[in-house]
Amino acid sequence: MRKGILMVISGPAGAGKGTLADMLLRRDGGFAFSVSATTRAPRPSEVDGVHYHFLTEGAFARMEAEGDFLETATVHGHRYGTPLKPVMQMLNEGRDLLLDIDSQGARSVMNRLAECVTVFILPPSMAELERRLRERNTESESEIRRRLQNAYGEIARLGCYRYAVINDNLETAYKHLESIVAAERLNTVRYRPVIT
Repeated sequence: MRKGILMVISGPAGAGKGTLADMLLRRDGGFAFSVSATTRAPRPSEVDGVHYHFLTEGAFARMEAEGDFLETATVHGHRYGTPLKPVMQMLNEGRDLLLDIDSQGARSVMNRLAECVTVFILPPSMAELERRLRERNTESESEIRRRLQNAYGEIARLGCYRYAVINDNLETAYKHLESIVAAERLNTVRYRPVIT
């Protein structure tokens, strides 16, 4: 049986990592999505248990103290974490799993699970990143400024990732992501064909 792929997709807020992750989940069919936990409030379109597990600060701290997270990070003033048990269960069953997490959390996953496949989604420019953040109309001006400032630090850590995809054209970016998946499914780290 083939080992499952743990694919970590990161990138600055507004780069399109969530959109590309959604496309991969819809079009590929072989990936399950790991639902992260967060202490931030849900956005109007978000559903608890589907987009995130929305937790209080206390509940998050208890889970963290008990070692129930694969990784945790504080991003834009909120706590985020990936529940460990479902991740390990799916990978051990040979299922592919997608994590859409920030670069801080991605580094933690890289340190714990060296075989993870890491992809960094880049915007075509910082001006385009700012336009996308403003267009989605979900953050205050100060939040937009903070996200843009954080983007510079995240992009500076690009070299930690195995792959980079520039999201200038969504379909082209998706084709690049799809190519990464195809190559990784044939990687001998997790795939050993039997020839008789």
